Amino acid sequence: MSTRFEEPVEILLVEDNPGDVRLVEIALRELSTDTELDVATDGTKALETLSGCLRNESVPDLVLLDLNLPRMGGFEFLDEIQDQPALARIPILVLTGSNACEDVAESYERAANAYLTKPADPAAYIEMVEAVADFWFDRVALPPTCA
Repeated sequence: MSTRFEEPVEILLVEDNPGDVRLVEIALRELSTDTELDVATDGTKALETLSGCLRNESVPDLVLLDLNLPRMGGFEFLDEIQDQPALARIPILVLTGSNACEDVAESYERAANAYLTKPADPAAYIEMVEAVADFWFDRVALPPTCA
């Protein structure tokens, strides 16, 4: 896989399950694209991270968001992001264990860019993260992330 990024791709993973964080880390290490992963364990911490990124004028290229989080859940996080124009352009991929139709519909209604259900098999999980990276880093034109 080739990449069009000259600098590392910055990813914010909003995930409270250490096992899922580990699988994403493993998958990203296997990529030819250089990535930097920041992890927030709930929506509140993710918003704090993004606020700090805005101050530094360097927001992530992509957010991977679990829906079921402590403190502030994924849907509330999506609402908060849409209220901040500088953050609303960041592609957000819901990466969750739920395959419920209402969760899929609500995620898209709240401006998620994609909805992915976490596979139970670790190898399939890693394969899915690699496919996401191929699509979002090499094939899609991403919006500028400057403030």
